[in-house]
Amino acid sequence: MLNIIVCVKQIPDPEAPTSVYKVDSEGKHIVLTGVPPVISPFDENALQAAIRIKTAHESKISVISVGRSLSRAVLRKSLAVGADELILVEDDSLVDLDSYSTASILAAAINKVGKYDLILTGREAADSNAGIVGSGIAEILGISSITIARAIEITNNNNIKVQRIIPDGYEVSETPLPILITVSNEVGELRSATIQEMVAAQKKPITVWNIESLGVQLAQMTKNKLLSLFIPKKEMKCEFVEGQTGEEAGSNLALKIRKAGLI
Repeated sequence: MLNIIVCVKQIPDPEAPTSVYKVDSEGKHIVLTGVPPVISPFDENALQAAIRIKTAHESKISVISVGRSLSRAVLRKSLAVGADELILVEDDSLVDLDSYSTASILAAAINKVGKYDLILTGREAADSNAGIVGSGIAEILGISSITIARAIEITNNNNIKVQRIIPDGYEVSETPLPILITVSNEVGELRSATIQEMVAAQKKPITVWNIESLGVQLAQMTKNKLLSLFIPKKEMKCEFVEGQTGEEAGSNLALKIRKAGLI
């Protein structure tokens, strides 16, 4: 049986209008009003990839999420669509985490789970779009990784074959387990759960760990320090270049561009 771990992140709904986003420059954080949380869409792609593997091969899917005030209603969706286990690493200190600390906490949680053959994450989080955590987990665990996969297949000899996206197409790699793979949206959207599956998911237990239970020190993990957070100021200036003819206007434009040091 394959042991698959899928790492998912709870984020504010990326479809929310930009008008609900406010910047608190003094507090150095984003203030949101009335935006519901969702599972990051790229992480849903990773979960969909895991479900497809489970359909073809006997597998156990464990979903892990890290954060503060995690929504059970949102994250139970993973159980409804086919995950076997949901683990929440929840603590009041887990806020505004950088990529390294997030990867370190997830790696510690994965080590506590114990058995794993395949770890799947989204290609990036749909809020920060950093795309670092997946590769970071693999580095900390000391296992191989393949990024931005569009298709994943378990071969007859229990290797894994991955179609990895490259700028002009895709490349195919085959490698033994264990491995971490970051999954791209080309895999497809997460399947919808039936009403019966959603009801059944409400009855399944959820495992909750705090940061102390993982034996890690958050202060030692944080590598980035946010110095400032602000909305960039945009200034536009329009100047009409005149000339008696088109050639003269073009010449005057070239002179102004040269004077401005642009050419």
